[in-house]
Amino acid sequence: MADFLSDPWFEELNARLRTSSPLPADARPCRIRVEFDAVPAGLPTALTLVVGEGAHVTPGDDVAADTTIRLAYDDALAIASGVTDSASALRDGRVKVRGDINVVVPLAGWLHAALFD
Repeated sequence: MADFLSDPWFEELNARLRTSSPLPADARPCRIRVEFDAVPAGLPTALTLVVGEGAHVTPGDDVAADTTIRLAYDDALAIASGVTDSASALRDGRVKVRGDINVVVPLAGWLHAALFD
């Protein structure tokens, strides 16, 4: 996969999301904003996952998001590359969630499969 948060990375991720298994039955339409701390210059400081008929990711901030997830860039990179898992990062307090966590939970396994299977 391309460098994390680069334009090609977003393109590759969206291609994977388009061809992945159907969304979980309990997933509901939502927008999930993911904000990153300590991002290298030139990369977006946030992304937004939009879930509806399918799912896609856009760089940037969506102020209308149902849920906001905040974590350090290094932790996000480790999760995106499979070095660590999001559940461990959440348990360790490295991931902060504001808003409706119930929109995130049904998508966690599906996203992991889309990224790594």
